[in-house]
Amino acid sequence: MVEKFEIKSHDGPGRLGRLGDIQTPAIFNEKEIENILADDEQTAYNIEREIAEWGVRRTIKKAENEKNQNPNSKIAVIQGSKYVDLRIECGKKLEELGYNGLIIANGDDLLLHPRDLVNLIVELRKNLKPNTYLIFTFAECSFIPLLSYMGIDGFLSGSDEYYSYLNVLTTPTKNYDLEVYKLSEMNQKQIAECNKKTLDFVASEVREHMKNKTLRNLIEERGVTSPQNASALRILDKYHQDYLQENTQLY
Repeated sequence: MVEKFEIKSHDGPGRLGRLGDIQTPAIFNEKEIENILADDEQTAYNIEREIAEWGVRRTIKKAENEKNQNPNSKIAVIQGSKYVDLRIECGKKLEELGYNGLIIANGDDLLLHPRDLVNLIVELRKNLKPNTYLIFTFAECSFIPLLSYMGIDGFLSGSDEYYSYLNVLTTPTKNYDLEVYKLSEMNQKQIAECNKKTLDFVASEVREHMKNKTLRNLIEERGVTSPQNASALRILDKYHQDYLQENTQLY
């Protein structure tokens, strides 16, 4: 993975980009980025501010030490728990250290808090450099189009294997517990392979919709797949019209 990230075009705030040979939005393999990923101080999502501040300070210090020891480190983690200002502070400090790939921590918790999710992504995109690419952790497939539309450039793999352990098959719109929905008699490895293909397909689907300027149509279709998804879209439209309009092409 190379350092330079290029934005090729926009569909709303969504960014169709390139990172070396990788087209974004993309699925990033956790194991493949380990050698360019800085260590961080993991903190829970819903904690006291003092602990979150400590986690941010420790994360920045670890990222600084990593950069001194390994100048090839390109990706770091934005900590800050539920506090948007701490997340922005963390992101800006990491940019100053030379990181242009930033992972948003606590992705699974953010998906359960649509208002926090939308506010955080919008504020990060407003405050960070355009050529800084954002990576989301543990995104549900049905959420990937909306997250990409808001400005997320990549998604970490891992959910494919996690759901296979639970005997859950993922699709672009829904997750199926195979103990309840007898759709297939696959083993765990086969389920993981199918889940990985779904992740790759959804990322490809998003890129193609971006190229055709139809991503908004896709996210409105996916907006009915879960209450959290629908809520996030309504919040985005109601409270962040300025962000949407300044990034939407006029015809």
